[in-house]
Amino acid sequence: MKKRLLTVTFGLAACATPIDIDHTKDRDEFPSATILKYQSLKKWRSHDPAPAIPAFLRSCAAYSSRTFNTMDFLPAHAGLGDVSKTQLDEICHQAERLAARSPDPAIARQFFEAHFTPVQLGQKEALFTGYFEPSYRATRTAVPGYVPLLSRPSDLVSVDLGQFSEELRGKRIAGRVESGRLLPYKSHEEIISSPPETETLAWLDPNDLLFLQIQGSGRLVYDSGETMRVGYAGQNGHNYIAIGRTLVRNGDLPLEEISMQSIRAWLERASPESAAQVRYSNPSYVFFRELDDLTYPDLGPLGAQGVQLTPHRSIAVDDAYYRYGLPVWVELDDQGPSHSLYIAQDTGGAITGAQRGDLFFGSGDDAAFDAGRLKAPGRMIVFLPRDNDDAP
Repeated sequence: MKKRLLTVTFGLAACATPIDIDHTKDRDEFPSATILKYQSLKKWRSHDPAPAIPAFLRSCAAYSSRTFNTMDFLPAHAGLGDVSKTQLDEICHQAERLAARSPDPAIARQFFEAHFTPVQLGQKEALFTGYFEPSYRATRTAVPGYVPLLSRPSDLVSVDLGQFSEELRGKRIAGRVESGRLLPYKSHEEIISSPPETETLAWLDPNDLLFLQIQGSGRLVYDSGETMRVGYAGQNGHNYIAIGRTLVRNGDLPLEEISMQSIRAWLERASPESAAQVRYSNPSYVFFRELDDLTYPDLGPLGAQGVQLTPHRSIAVDDAYYRYGLPVWVELDDQGPSHSLYIAQDTGGAITGAQRGDLFFGSGDDAAFDAGRLKAPGRMIVFLPRDNDDAP
């Protein structure tokens, strides 16, 4: 994603699910990069990667629509060479031709093997969680007990620190400018207590707002039956703190029972004051915008790359290590789609580290259930574009 000074990361859709209470690990300064053989990827020979090609092509379109920067496509610390704009265009062109032929699994595998090299960044065991696009009841006017869903305020300034120093690549801060100084923005609790001057998009239950912010996008359903899709428009700059950690620390829920469903159930049976205290333990606050310009109604919301997410094919990654549009091979040890090819198209405040991924499950009850219960170890392998056609 192209980064501009003092602009918000566009379309961020992924935040960690609330079961992820161990996300605050330091980023690897310079993770090792291990080149792998395709035959070392578990179940690669029996996998059909063809369904990932349409998602890859949407990433290609995002790159072709703007000035190309090589470092936008390669991991920041891989140190594995370079790829030119012409070479990338050729890979995308070949993918487009392949998609028109509806390739069988073997042909699709040959395409990726010819144009990409599997690379594992870091040696740590990977952690995978899931996210989805939720639906919540909303109203257009204030009702007792509901809180406002706010658009991005004009005084919120987001800064990509990587624009100032390569050592700060992938790090961002946000705040407000006062007398020429950048100061911290209001916290979650302060925003609810005293909202900034900005448009109110809707009103909804405070627990629904919390989970909408955790997922980063969603669908609002009004009593009339009308639906409005909303997506990320900005964040207040405060660190994301998973409320599951708060509940475990307070002794309200045991660690082994933490899930999106158990957290939601606790909030609903708690007193309004206790529930608010737990919600405010996460000082991060997300602002939204209406997504009225989606090209594909059947796909998910916009991810950080600015393309719509594809269920079971889009993955949120730490963009300090991975560039959007790269294929990512996911190996899960014991849950979910055990081995599958995804495309890096999103990121999130709790998605930190070279071996950290958040899988997009889509929308609806099944997606909510599957995403909410996923917390699994495994291995995460990025496919880097190659500058030649020699198969490994």
